[in-house]
Amino acid sequence: MSAAAGGFTAWKVAAPREGSVQYIEREVERTPALGTHFTSYQAEQYPDLTYAAENAVKAVVNIEAVQQVEMPRRRGYDPFLEFFGIPQGYDEGPQFREQRAGGSGVIISADGYVVTNNHVVDGASKLRVKLNDGRSFDAKLIGKDSATDLALLKVEAKGLPTLAFGSSDALRLGEWVLAIGSPFDLQSTITAGIVSAKARQLGAIPNDFRIESFIQTDAAINPGNSGGALIDAGGHLIGVNSAIYSRTGGSLGIGFAIPVSLARNVMEQIIQNGSVTRGWIGVEVQAITGELAESFGLPSSDGTLISGVMRGSPADRAGIQPGDVLLAVDGRKVTDPQSMLEAIAALRPGRKADFELRRGKDTMGIKVEIARRPALSRGD
Repeated sequence: MSAAAGGFTAWKVAAPREGSVQYIEREVERTPALGTHFTSYQAEQYPDLTYAAENAVKAVVNIEAVQQVEMPRRRGYDPFLEFFGIPQGYDEGPQFREQRAGGSGVIISADGYVVTNNHVVDGASKLRVKLNDGRSFDAKLIGKDSATDLALLKVEAKGLPTLAFGSSDALRLGEWVLAIGSPFDLQSTITAGIVSAKARQLGAIPNDFRIESFIQTDAAINPGNSGGALIDAGGHLIGVNSAIYSRTGGSLGIGFAIPVSLARNVMEQIIQNGSVTRGWIGVEVQAITGELAESFGLPSSDGTLISGVMRGSPADRAGIQPGDVLLAVDGRKVTDPQSMLEAIAALRPGRKADFELRRGKDTMGIKVEIARRPALSRGD
């Protein structure tokens, strides 16, 4: 019992006597109103996750991805052929075998759209979706976005159970969440935890223009959970499980999910256009540390330092210079390089946007015509 439990704890050592044992006595003064707080179960004071779990699990699917893997085929040694001078061990041409991998996905529309991770479906020649109720469907890849590690599938079915979108921006640290998926091919597995951190940047997505702002959770996420749902206590989709940090390949209580705010934007673009289009201005940026702010004589570490400008890029044409500090993009405050990349990527190519900069001691506004971000990585 501690002071927080409604009283105080006094530790007193009994006076020693010859030939006696010294005991430590613990005296506790209780607050009567809290006397049964920890001894009786009060349902209204504990989160009830059963409703969220039982409903959300119906909309989370297992995904089987089949790849055709090329295997070299060589002829073995034959002494008869060697006698006639025919070369041995040459290739007879490739042969193929099927390799199967598993993952998870979330049904986001009753007519069969399913969101998952790009790395779950990348390179697959055949995709199959298995529902919580046991039904299976062949799936078609509608589009994918390697910069966010997201992909959209479609199955031909109607009246499917779906998950409603929640608000990943409104998440609070310590909030209860559930992770649902098919770890180790164990379909409809549910684990619980809390939001451990927000806006994590890991450098984990293999793309030159990766966009990372992960929700971190201690809900157990294991291989096979990729593409599954992270939901709040109300059963709303707030993230797409994507990665784990592990030294062993198993769960260490450090899992990461793509925020639904980012996933929703990507999915809507894929449905409407078949691909994702992002804004680009052609700058290299750097986070402003305390040491960097001091060395550059900056009044604070707010914003993002422009460390390089590509010649002929939109930023170059607008007059942005290395050493400028970007403070806001189109009215959206910039706090670090990732928030800057997200803000610019969300802008429509072809439009002019307002940028707020600090140059030396002066703050200035400048208009930049947004270009389409070039595709430099496979999968874009």
